[in-house]
Amino acid sequence: MSPAGHSERTTQDRVVALFRDRLRYTYLGNWKDRAGNANIEPELLASWLRRRGVDEALITRALHQLDKAAGDTSKRLYDRNRAVYELLRYGVKVKPEVGEQTVTVWLIDWRDPHANDFALAEEVTVKAADPKAYDKRPDAVIYVNGIALGALEFKRSTVSVSQGIRQNLDNQKPNFIEPFFATIQFVMAGNDSEGLRYGTIETPEKYYLRWKEDAATADGLAPAASWSELTNPLDRELAQLCAKARFLELIHDFIVFDAGIKKLCRHNQYFGVRAAQARIRRREGGIIWHTQGSGKSLTMVWLTKWIREHCADARVLIITDRSELDEQIEKVFKGVNEDIHRTRSGADLIARLNDSTPWLLCSLVHKFGGKDEGDIGGFLDELKRALPADFRAKGDLYVFVDECHRTQSGDLHRAMKAILPGAMFIGFTGTPLLKDDKARSIEVFGSYIHTYKFDEAVRDGVVLDLRYEARDIDQYISNPKKIDEWFAAKTAGLNDLAKAQLKQRWGTLQKILSSQDRLERIVDDILLDMATRPRLMDGHGNAMLVSSSIYQACKLFDLFAKTELAGKCAIVTSYKPAPADIKGESTAEGLTERLRQYETYRRMLADWFHETEETAMGKVEKFEIAVKKKFIEEPGQMKLLIVVDKLLTGFDAPSATYLYIDKQMRDHGLFQAICRVNRLDGDDKEYGYIVDYKDLFKSIEGAVGDYTSGALDGYDRADVAGLLENRLQKGREDLEEAREAVKALCEPVAPPRDTLQFQHYFCAADSGNAEQMKANEPKRLAFYKMTAHLLRAYANLANELAEAGYSAGEIDTLKTEVDHFVRMRDEVKLNSGDYIDLKQYEPAMRHLIDTYVRADDSELLSDLDDLSLIELIVERGADAVQALPEGLRRKEEAVAETIENNVRKLIIDESPVNPKYYEKMSALLDALIAQRRKGALDYQRYLEQIVELTRQAKTPGSASTYPATITTAARRAVYDNLGGDEALTLAVDHAIHSNAMDGWRDNAMKTKRVRNAIRSVLQSPPGLPAPHALSHIQATYAASIDDDLDARAAALVELARNQHDY
Repeated sequence: MSPAGHSERTTQDRVVALFRDRLRYTYLGNWKDRAGNANIEPELLASWLRRRGVDEALITRALHQLDKAAGDTSKRLYDRNRAVYELLRYGVKVKPEVGEQTVTVWLIDWRDPHANDFALAEEVTVKAADPKAYDKRPDAVIYVNGIALGALEFKRSTVSVSQGIRQNLDNQKPNFIEPFFATIQFVMAGNDSEGLRYGTIETPEKYYLRWKEDAATADGLAPAASWSELTNPLDRELAQLCAKARFLELIHDFIVFDAGIKKLCRHNQYFGVRAAQARIRRREGGIIWHTQGSGKSLTMVWLTKWIREHCADARVLIITDRSELDEQIEKVFKGVNEDIHRTRSGADLIARLNDSTPWLLCSLVHKFGGKDEGDIGGFLDELKRALPADFRAKGDLYVFVDECHRTQSGDLHRAMKAILPGAMFIGFTGTPLLKDDKARSIEVFGSYIHTYKFDEAVRDGVVLDLRYEARDIDQYISNPKKIDEWFAAKTAGLNDLAKAQLKQRWGTLQKILSSQDRLERIVDDILLDMATRPRLMDGHGNAMLVSSSIYQACKLFDLFAKTELAGKCAIVTSYKPAPADIKGESTAEGLTERLRQYETYRRMLADWFHETEETAMGKVEKFEIAVKKKFIEEPGQMKLLIVVDKLLTGFDAPSATYLYIDKQMRDHGLFQAICRVNRLDGDDKEYGYIVDYKDLFKSIEGAVGDYTSGALDGYDRADVAGLLENRLQKGREDLEEAREAVKALCEPVAPPRDTLQFQHYFCAADSGNAEQMKANEPKRLAFYKMTAHLLRAYANLANELAEAGYSAGEIDTLKTEVDHFVRMRDEVKLNSGDYIDLKQYEPAMRHLIDTYVRADDSELLSDLDDLSLIELIVERGADAVQALPEGLRRKEEAVAETIENNVRKLIIDESPVNPKYYEKMSALLDALIAQRRKGALDYQRYLEQIVELTRQAKTPGSASTYPATITTAARRAVYDNLGGDEALTLAVDHAIHSNAMDGWRDNAMKTKRVRNAIRSVLQSPPGLPAPHALSHIQATYAASIDDDLDARAAALVELARNQHDY
C-alpha cells in the first residue's frame, strides 16, 4: 500500500487473480517481452477449433477470412471491427473445396459459453503501426478462443479513471495500435475508488458507461453468489460484466453498429430486455418505462432482434401516433441494418399482416378522419373497412406500442386484440403514467416489465440533473379609464348583446395573450441570461423558448430580431404560410393574428434564404431542417428556438441547455419538454436549466417546495422523484461538494499551504526538474478542473449566498477560500508554464473571476492575457516580474522557480527545432539553478542572468556568433547539429531547398527524395575528395552523430521537418 492508495500494480495483480480464481479464466502470463503479440492468436484459435472437430482445411480458410477482415487497412477501424463482429456472431462461411456446399465455421460457441476458452494476458506489448511511434502495452487483454475481445487499463486509486479511458483512446490512434482493436468488443478502464467504466471502439470519453447491478437483478449469467461479497467496486463490476455467460451474451445480443457509431448497452437496457424476454416466454405483455434520454429506442431494437432469433415465425409491428416518431423508428432500425416497412395506410397495414412478409413493420395512428394526430377512432374505422372476410395475420405477432401513454384509452388495444387475437402487446414509454391512467394501463398492457426512472438516470449520469427557477412577470391594467373610453367609442353603434360579446372576448384575450410590455420584459430577461449565464455567454449552449401560441411566438421573434440575436433566433412550429391563411383577414384596423403570423413567417424565411418572400414561403420544411442542424452543431450561431409544440418530443428532438416556458403545460407534455435540457451534449454542461414564467409548480411565497404539486400532480410522487430540485438548495450542495473536493486534493500540500508549497506539490519539488513536472501533470489538471468547478458553483450562487443559508461569517470564509484557490491555481499555471496552453479548457472562467471573485485583481492578471511569461521576459526583461500576481512576486524563491519551470518547458518544447542548441541551453539552466541554490548569486544578478538565458532560448542566435553565411534559423539549426561545419551546413541547406517539394513532410516519396539528397551530401562533403569523405565525417562527428549514413540523414530530415524555412 502506497501513501496515496493502492498502486496500479497491486490493483492489476488482484484483478488477474479475480479472473483466474473466481471467473475461471486461463492465465496466459505476462506478455511484456513476448514477441508477435496479436489480436488473433492463430495457435490458440486453431487448437480450439481442432478440439471441436473442425477439419484442418476449414480451419485454414476460416483463419484466412478472419485475418483478412481484421487486417484490411484500406478500411476504417469501424468497418474492420464490424466485419470481424459479423464473422464472430454469424460464423465464417467457407467451402471445403470448389463446388462443395458452404460450411459455417463457428469461432465462438454462443450456445454453450463454457465450451469456449476464456483467457487473460497482462502487459500485452503490441507493435505500433507507425515504426516511428512508441509501442503500446494494454494492462490486460481478454482472449476468447485466441481472439482478443476485451482491452483493460488500470489506474491507481488516486488517479482518475479518465486517464485510463484517454489511454485507451490514444491506443486506438492510427499511428499507435489501432489495428489491434479490429477484434475488440469491450474497452474498459478502472481503479479501486471509482470502479469500472466500459465502452467500445471509438467511444468518446463522456459516453463511457458504468455497470450497476444488485442481488435483486442478478441472474444465472452472473449469479449474485459470484460477486455479492466483493466490496471493491472494480472487482465487483468486472465480475458482473466478465462472467463467461454474461460477457458473451452482451457481445451477441447487445451490440449495434448504429449509423457509423458502435454502441454497447447500458445496464437499464440490458435488464429491461432481459425482463421482457422472461415475459415473452410466458406470453405476458406489459410496459417498459425508461425515462427520456436513456436509450429507449435501442432497447426496442435489441428486443426486436432477440425475438426474431428466438421465437419461431416471429413478426414485429411497432405502432406510433406521430409522424416524427414513425420516421425516427424507421431511421433507428435502418441505421442498424434492419429493413423496416412503414405502412402507408390502415389498408396497407392489413394487407401486409395478411401476407407472410415483411417480418418488421411500423404503422402510424395519424391523420385519419381529418385530425392532426392520434385519431384512434379514424384509424380503427379504416382498419375495419380494409379487413377481408378471410383475414388472419400470418406469423407469431408481437406489437410494440411506442409512447403508450398517449394510446391508453383501451380502444386501440381492444380493437387490435380483436383483429390480432394471438398477438402479444408491449407498451414503451419515456414518461411516467398518470395516476388516473395507471390502473387502466396495467389492465390494457399488463404490469410494468421494467422501469428506469428519472432520478436513477441522473445518478447514473445518463441524463443531467435539472435546475428550476420560477420568474414572475405579472400583467396589470395601468389605466382602466382609457380602456373604458376605447370600449365606449368602439361599441357606440352596437346593441347590448354585441357589446357583451366583445367584452367577453376582451376578458378571454386579457387572460390568454401576453401584452407587448410583458413580452419585452421576457426578451430582456433572456438577453441578460445570454450575456451572463454559464454556457450561454460563451456560445457553447443554447435555449428553447416555449410560447403559448404561434401568434405569440411571432411577436417574440419580431422583438428578438431587433436585438443582437437577430439571425441567431428562429421560430419552429407546425405553421406553414399560405395565401389562403389571410383570405378575409384585412380589416384596415391593423394586423390580425393570422396576418401577423403570415407576415412574420414570410419575412423570416426570406431573410434566411436571401430570396423574395414569395419564393421563400414554401420552404418551411427545408428551413426547419437547416435551423435544427445549426442549433445542434453551431449553438453560437443559432442560440434560441421559439417553439409551441414542435421539437418538444421524440428522441431526436434537439437538446438545449436552457428551457424557458411561457405556456400553460401539464403532465406528459411538460415532462417531455423539460427533458429537452437534461441530455448530455458537452463536457462543460453540468445541468439543464428550466426557467418558468407561468409558475407551473405553484411555488408558495416565492420558495420552491414540493415539485410533485401543480403541473405534475397527475403523477404519483415516486414516479417523478428527483425530477426538479430546489435551485438554491442544490446550488449549495454543489458548492459544498466542489469546495470539499478541492480541499481534499490540496490536503497533501505542506503547511502553510501558500505559493511555494503549492508549486512544490503541483509542479516540481526540485525547480526546473522536467520529470517531476511531467509526473505531476495529472495532479495539476485535476486542480485546474476542480477549481473551475468550484468557480462555477460559486458563481451560480454569488449573489444569493445569504438566501442559500450562509451566514455573514460563512460568506466571508467562503470568499477567502475561493480567492485563495483561484490565486493558487493561477500561480501554479504560471509556474508550470501551463498558463497559455490551458486557456481553451476554461473559456468562461475569466468572466466569472472578474465578475464575482477577483475584480480587484483583474487588472493585475490582464497583463498575462495575451503574453506568456517567457514573452514578457523577452519583452520587458527583469521588469516582467512586476506582471506576476502580487502574492507570487513577493516571494523571491517562488518567482525564481516559476521562471525556471517556464524556461525548462520552453527548452523541451523547442528542442526538436535545434537539439544541439537546446541541449546547451539546458546545461546552462542547470548551472544557473545550481548557483542560485548555493547562494552564489544575489537575486538581482540572478534575474539578469535568467533573463539573458531566456532570451537566448526564445530567440536562438540573439547572443551567439555564427558565420556571416549562416543567416536563417534553419541554417543555424543545421550548423549546430553538424558540429559547426559551415561548408557542410550550406551544402545540406542547398540540398534540402533544391529537393523539398510542396507537402514533402506528409508524403513518403517526397520525404525520401529529401533524405537521399542529404545522404548524398553527407557521403561526399564539400571541399574533400570523395575517398576521404567517410573518414572525415567519422572523425568530426563520431561523438555526436551515428556512424550510419542513413540514420544521420534521417536525423537531419527530422530536424528539417521542424524548420519553417524548409
